[in-house]
Amino acid sequence: MVKLRARCLVVGDAAVGKSSLSHIFYSDGSLFQKNYSLTTGVELLMKCVNIPETNDSVELYILDSAGKETLVEGCEKMWGEPSLLCLVFDLTNEQSLANCTYWMERVRAHCKGLHVPGVLVGNKSDLSTRREVQASVAKEWAQSQGLGYYETSAKEMDNCDAPLLSLAQAFYSFYQERREAIQNLSP
Repeated sequence: MVKLRARCLVVGDAAVGKSSLSHIFYSDGSLFQKNYSLTTGVELLMKCVNIPETNDSVELYILDSAGKETLVEGCEKMWGEPSLLCLVFDLTNEQSLANCTYWMERVRAHCKGLHVPGVLVGNKSDLSTRREVQASVAKEWAQSQGLGYYETSAKEMDNCDAPLLSLAQAFYSFYQERREAIQNLSP
């Protein structure tokens, strides 16, 4: 049995639903905060994810980071060395997707060129009448950045586990590949 630990950085503009998404995943869908309060730092949540068809698991240390521009620099000092990235935008706000370029640049600069597997998450899919971002546009942008793409509704608790479970699986697969490469070096 292998137990891995991964730091999963959750970033994006303020009010896109990063904290809601993180809390829904952490609480297995039992905690949607109806009263919104702006995240002013980095909130740490931890959840153990069992890897299907194995006895192994990945402990995800979810770093829910503030999205307000004036707070980002201070938060960045608390990011450490992220293993995974969850980049969140609001499907009802086209500018929040455009700003994902800024977030990617910031994360890449922070990680100093290290590859960090990640996903792009379009949140608030329940607000379909207010939707401004088409799935095809977001998916194309995600692919151009080497990210997977998911749509969620934290409010309706729809598809909230999928992005973070896929990140845990990606981290585990990366570990397995590295382990095999090292074993192949042995005579």
